[in-house]
Amino acid sequence: MNEVIDGLPDESDKSAALPDPLVQREGPEASVLIRGAELLDPVSGIEGPHDLLVESGTISRIADPGVIEAGEGTEVIEAEGLHVFPAFFDPHVHFRTPGQEYKEDLETGTRSAAAGGFAGVIAMANTVPPVSAPEQIEALRDRAARVASVPVGFTATVTRDMKGTELTDMAELRQAGAVAFTDDGLPIASSRILRRALQYQAMTGGRIALHEEDPGLSGKGVMNEGVVSSELGLRGVPSISESTMIGRDAAIAGYEGGAIQIQHLSAVESIEQVRQAKANGVDITCEVTPHHLCLTDEAVRDLDASKHKMNPPLRTEADRQALIDALVDGTIDCIATDHAPHAVHEKEVPFEAANMGVTGLETAFASVYTSLVLPGRISLELLVEKLGCGGGPFGIEPFTLTEGSRANLCLIDLEAEWVVGEDGYESRSLNSWCAGETLHGRVLVTLADGQVAYRLRSFSLGVA
Repeated sequence: MNEVIDGLPDESDKSAALPDPLVQREGPEASVLIRGAELLDPVSGIEGPHDLLVESGTISRIADPGVIEAGEGTEVIEAEGLHVFPAFFDPHVHFRTPGQEYKEDLETGTRSAAAGGFAGVIAMANTVPPVSAPEQIEALRDRAARVASVPVGFTATVTRDMKGTELTDMAELRQAGAVAFTDDGLPIASSRILRRALQYQAMTGGRIALHEEDPGLSGKGVMNEGVVSSELGLRGVPSISESTMIGRDAAIAGYEGGAIQIQHLSAVESIEQVRQAKANGVDITCEVTPHHLCLTDEAVRDLDASKHKMNPPLRTEADRQALIDALVDGTIDCIATDHAPHAVHEKEVPFEAANMGVTGLETAFASVYTSLVLPGRISLELLVEKLGCGGGPFGIEPFTLTEGSRANLCLIDLEAEWVVGEDGYESRSLNSWCAGETLHGRVLVTLADGQVAYRLRSFSLGVA
C-alpha cells in the first residue's frame, strides 16, 4: 500500500470468522448409484467408465463398472453411455432479487442453475435497490436458506447504491456474508474510488469484480462498433471502451496489491491487457461468457434483442477466436454465463430500446459443447474444467468426484439433441441467446451439496 487513507478498517477485520460463502435450502441427502457412466474429473484425474455410489450426500465409493451393489432404498441410474462430471460453478449470475422478481428470483434462478449442471453460483448486487447494506446480505442469505436449489453466494456493491462516489462498509458486508464486491452493470468510473476500495480490500478480503466500460467511449452504443453496426445504422460500442478500463484498473490493482476479477471479457485488446497484467504479477482473474465464445456481431443482423443484445456486445470473429485461444492457453480463468433475465416486454421492443442481457445457465454446457467441442476447437476436458473453476477467484474450490467428497456432480447425455425452449425453461424469463437452436448434450441429473437438485422431467431413476 502506497498511501494511508483514513477510515480503513483494522487488520483484524480480515481475519475475523466469516459465514460460509454459499447458502442452500436443507433437503434430503441423496443415496444414488450411478452405474457404468464415463467419469471425467479434471481436478482429480479420474477418467473412464465407473460405478459411482453416493450415500447420505457424499461420494462414498468409485469402482469398475458392475462392481458396486445398491443398498436398500438407493436410487439406481443405469448410465452406460452417459457422462458424469463434477458440477459446474458460475461466478456471475443475476437473480433480480430484491426488487425485480418478475424477471427472476432465488427459487427460479437456482432451479435454472441446477438444470444447467451448476451446483454453485454467485449472484450480482445490481438489484433494485442495489445490495449495499449488511442487512440486505443477511436477508438474501436467509431467503436462500429456504428456497435455493443450489448453493448461492451473494456479492455486495463496491460503492453505496452504485453511485460511484462513496464506498460501502466492506468490513461489515463481509461479516454479513458477502463473498465479493462488484458494481456490475456499471464501471467504477473514478480511479480514486477504485484505489480506495482496493486499499479497503487489503483489510477485509473479498475480490472486487469489475464491469469494464468507459462510458465516455461507449456512450449510447447498442452493439459492437464495426462494419455490421455501420450497415445497420446502429450506434456502436468500440472495443477500446473495455480494454482501456482494464488497463487502468489492472495498473491500480498492481500498485495497491489488490485482487480483481475482470467480468465478461469480449475483445482482443482486452485479452492483451489481462495477459500483460498477469505477466506483471497483478492478482487479476477473468471470465468469458458462452455467448461471446460462440457468436459474433453478425448475429445482430436479425435485430432480435431478446437473443443478441447484451453488454458487452457481441464482437467480431477475430475477437471470438482470440477469446477461444485465451481460454485454451489459460489467460481466461473460467466460463461464466452472466445470466441476465428480462421480461418479454423489456425485450420485444425496437433493438435500440431493449434491455441488455441474455439468460445462459441452462444452455452453458450444451452451447459450448456444440459450438467448440464437437468441431474440435477445444477439448471436452477443458470445457468441464473452465465451467467448474469459477469459484476459485473467490476462494471456493472446484468440485471433485473423489471418494469422501460431497456429491456435487452432473449426469449428462452427450448424444442427446434438444431444441432450446421447446420444453420451456426453469428460469422465469425467456430471453435465452440459444432460443430455438438445436444443441447437443443434455443435463439429466444434478446433485448439489449432496441433494438431488434437478432431474430432467423425461428422465427417471430406479430404486433398489
